[in-house]
Amino acid sequence: MAKRTVLLVDDDPDIREFISFNLEKEGFKVLTAKNGSEGVDVCKKHRPDLVLLDVMMPGMDGIEACELIRATPEISQTTIAFLSARGEDYSQVAGFESGADDYITKPIRPKVLVSRIKALLRRNTAIDAPSSMMIESGNLRIDLEKYQVFLGQDSLEMPRKEFELLQLLASKPGKVFSRDSIMDRVWGTEVVVGGRTIDVHIRKIREKIGDDRIKTIKGVGYKFEE
Repeated sequence: MAKRTVLLVDDDPDIREFISFNLEKEGFKVLTAKNGSEGVDVCKKHRPDLVLLDVMMPGMDGIEACELIRATPEISQTTIAFLSARGEDYSQVAGFESGADDYITKPIRPKVLVSRIKALLRRNTAIDAPSSMMIESGNLRIDLEKYQVFLGQDSLEMPRKEFELLQLLASKPGKVFSRDSIMDRVWGTEVVVGGRTIDVHIRKIREKIGDDRIKTIKGVGYKFEE
């Protein structure tokens, strides 16, 4: 089996060396970059399975790099996780709003980091495949094969986690998905993410498809209405 490739983007050479050593020991192929701009270039060239981004870096920071990766069609579906010493809520929210799949706070034990990375990579196939590869609701179309969402004739920019969350809700219109169920199905049981993660993603989806399709069921979760 081919090695999974991780791109580590961090301006601290000691951190790059330490994390690279531990990931390579677990069988990963590791690429490195020292800032956001270089990281985006390496991502375009090598198409890694996952990108680990620091937040604070000189030049282009991690938030900008994440937004640029998400805006670049050929690499927009790359799995992205922030690995940062900044654990404030606003930093995590900014990370998720830029399109990240996860936000991991330093310091973290190598074995835990490896577990988080493996869980992230498994999530790509975590959502059940429906019988049809197209979900349609009025003028909203979700192409599951091409990972594209259309509102009328307009193609919407939808990062992976937003897409998977919308896919989950729209796969069973009217069904109420609890927050725990959403977290389990979209983010996976082995990865702990911030409590506001779902809310941030729902808000961003609503901004793109309208407020009337996804309903909040207070104290329970969310449902999709046709």
